[in-house]
Amino acid sequence: MTIPADLLYTSDHEWVADSNGPLARVGITAFASEALGDIVYLSLPQPGDTVKAGESCGEIESTKSVSDLYAPVSGSVAEINQAVLDAPELVGDDPYGQGWLFTVHPDGSEADLLDAVAYAALTGSPS
Repeated sequence: MTIPADLLYTSDHEWVADSNGPLARVGITAFASEALGDIVYLSLPQPGDTVKAGESCGEIESTKSVSDLYAPVSGSVAEINQAVLDAPELVGDDPYGQGWLFTVHPDGSEADLLDAVAYAALTGSPS
């Protein structure tokens, strides 16, 4: 499992891209998707919703369990990835590409984010 070096990660296994830019893209890691198994349903925040770093903002349902989705950054949701709502398996098939979940206009508040090396150490994965 490759951990992209250009993303930041939460200890709850979400990733965020461009957290200091005008739009931050959010998803779950390959580690999380593998642990969940086949993802069958997603409940995501809607455009215009405000999310708070470190707090639950949705749910991911798999054939094994239901897990909370936590926001890695605070801000206003700009867009959701309709493709993953229509085909939740995209999250498992391509978690860092087509399986992204939503974008947010970050307000500068973020959870304790880890770089790829720290996330690899957390998960016991090669970086």
